[in-house]
Amino acid sequence: MKAILPPRIILDPLLQQWLLEDIGRGDRTTAGLLTEKQTTSANWIIKENGVIAGLSIAARVFQLLDDQIEFMSLVQDGDYCEKGTKIAVLKGSLEALLMGERVALNLAMRLSGIATATRKYVEAIADLPCQLVDTRKTTPGLRILEKYAIQVGGAKNHRMGLDDAVMIKDNHIAAAGGIGEAIAKIRETMPYPLTIEVETETLEQVKIALEYQADIIMLDNMSLELMAEAVNLIRQNNSRIKIEASGNITLETIRSVAETGVDYISSSAPITRSTWLDLSMKM
Repeated sequence: MKAILPPRIILDPLLQQWLLEDIGRGDRTTAGLLTEKQTTSANWIIKENGVIAGLSIAARVFQLLDDQIEFMSLVQDGDYCEKGTKIAVLKGSLEALLMGERVALNLAMRLSGIATATRKYVEAIADLPCQLVDTRKTTPGLRILEKYAIQVGGAKNHRMGLDDAVMIKDNHIAAAGGIGEAIAKIRETMPYPLTIEVETETLEQVKIALEYQADIIMLDNMSLELMAEAVNLIRQNNSRIKIEASGNITLETIRSVAETGVDYISSSAPITRSTWLDLSMKM
C-alpha cells in the first residue's frame, strides 16, 4: 500500500508555522558564529532499529529555508533500518541546515516512531483477513502527518475528520434517544455517498443497528466471546455490513480480536503509545 503525502499547498503552511515557532526572531547561535555564507554536508543517522517515515517532509523543511539545499534520501519511507544506518545526506547552506535541523528531526522522529509501532501491530495480524485502522486520537496540528505515518507503517486511515463519515457513538445515541432514532434522523440530511457507522456495546444494540441498516457496525469494548457472537449475528443477517472492533486494543490482544472475524480493528495505540525513533544529524 502506497502512503500518500498531503500536497504542498497543505504541507508548506504547517512547516512554515513550525519553523517560525522555533526560529522566533532569528537563530542567535548560528548568526553569532557565521560571518559569511558557508556550505557544508551532513549525514542523518538512525540511532535505534525502526521504520523510517517523514524523510520527504524533512527535506521540505530545509528547502523552505533555502531552495538550494540538497536532501538525498538513502532509504525510503517504510524501510526498516538497523541502528547506525546512514539514511540521508544533506548538502548546502550551513545556516539553513542548522536552522532547520530541530524541526526536521523532530518531525521525522515522531513519524518514524508511529510507523515503527504501526508495523508491529500490522505484522501481528498479517495472515488474517483483517485490517488495522487508526482513530482521531491524534496530536492537534499533526493529524495529517501522523495519519501519513500510519500508512507508512502498513495500516489504513479511518476518517480524517468529522466530515468524512457519519459515526454514531454513545453520546450521539444518548442525545437522540436510541440507535434507531439517531440513524433515522441523520439519514434524512446526510449527503450521498457518506456511510453510517454505529458504535455498539451489546447484542441488543447490534440487532437495532442491523434493523436500521447501518453500513458499518463497531463492536466497542466487547469481550472476545461476545464479539464473536456479534460477528456471527451480523454475518447471518447481512454480509454487506462491515464490522469494526475497537476499545483497548493492544499488541498483546490484537490477534485474538482479529480471530473473531471482524473486518477492521481500530486503535489509537500506534499514535498515542508510540515513542519517537531516535535520529541525529552529524556535520
